Amino acid sequence: MLARASAWRTRTFSALRHPSYRRYWFSQLLSLVGSWMQTTAQQYLVLELSGGSSAALGYVTVTQFLPSLLLSLFAGAVVDRVPRRRVLLATQATLMLTATVLAVTTHLGIVTLPLVMVLAFVSGTANAFDMPARQSMVVDFVPRSDVPNAVALNSLSFNVSRTIGQALFGVVAALGVSLLAGGNADNLARLALPFYLNVASFFVVLFVIATLPFPVREHAARGSVLEDIREGLGYVRRTPALRNVMLLVGALSLTIINFNIIIPYYARVVFGAREAAFGVLSAAFGVGAMAGALWQASKPNPLRNLRLGGVLLVASTVLLAFAPGPLLGTPILAVCGFGMLSLLVSANSTVQLTIPDHLRGRVMSLYSFVLIGMGPPGALIASNLISKEGPLGPRWGLVALALLGGLALLLLWSRLPRQITPPAAQSVPAD
Repeated sequence: MLARASAWRTRTFSALRHPSYRRYWFSQLLSLVGSWMQTTAQQYLVLELSGGSSAALGYVTVTQFLPSLLLSLFAGAVVDRVPRRRVLLATQATLMLTATVLAVTTHLGIVTLPLVMVLAFVSGTANAFDMPARQSMVVDFVPRSDVPNAVALNSLSFNVSRTIGQALFGVVAALGVSLLAGGNADNLARLALPFYLNVASFFVVLFVIATLPFPVREHAARGSVLEDIREGLGYVRRTPALRNVMLLVGALSLTIINFNIIIPYYARVVFGAREAAFGVLSAAFGVGAMAGALWQASKPNPLRNLRLGGVLLVASTVLLAFAPGPLLGTPILAVCGFGMLSLLVSANSTVQLTIPDHLRGRVMSLYSFVLIGMGPPGALIASNLISKEGPLGPRWGLVALALLGGLALLLLWSRLPRQITPPAAQSVPAD
């Protein structure tokens, strides 16, 4: 039994044996805890500023993810041209600045919904460049054989931090009542403490990025940025495995994968939960996602759970629609998280292992486009369908979202890849 447990641990965390990747992974884990505290606090802040409006939550989400829709393809070309360290230092510094402004204005009681939207747009612009840069750097620190495991561990750190950060939000907000809000539980200043803690976490990740030994790469002469973008799009169009996986991820991002809208609205409005229960519901989704990432990290075949993850995601979303309250909604959200991460880790691993290195930034930016860039229209669709003022109401609106996602999965089922086809050996310019 001990030998089996040891083998599972070695297999599941194999990418962490590489020192540079290990340093980066732990720094991101710490920083993302702060980021998830801020994300949860921002969602709650928007609901407080708008009087519980799902439309306002949707508009802020649209503003935050709109830059990914507009800039992802351009960002990928930049990532393939500019040293990744420089890109990451610039994006992380920008994100730290927006967190600082949000913390101070919330603390002083001068925060407004338009200001939150402006800051969301700025941070979204930084993330449009940050995500393809971080996705592309996996190959800088681990060999190809460990890429699927590193992808799964990246998702694990994201969701461990989601679980911890969202669970801590309720505790930190309660501390903020006494530390920043003068004991007044209705004072918005109580929500500033999660923002301040997030600012502090950025110093760690900035130091690690500045000191990591990124490989020195010769950047060959290239054509125009437009030609670079066209080359990346052409490769995806000619590669069925990439094309169909991205179509599925894009379709689900437009429909089901809008839990940043679904969870806070169901928690605050449908279930009538306050900060602590809100944090628990959000953390339950993160626990399920963490379990899904761990399960994927222990599997040698990244495609194994692509279809299964999609089925679990659709079925559990339908169950959530009919959950009477937080007690049953909590385990259902855990299953939602498990299904979503099983699918997304499989999809990301498929993309990472199918593209040549010289196209990595551009193709990963297209993946970011279909996953994150579909957030703005997806947020509008979700917020309108699940709204109490909508034609279907929260419960049947969520069923409609699940059925649309299930239809996309059904249409692409037979076209999704069942094995990895590595990029053909070719002489390419160094990245």
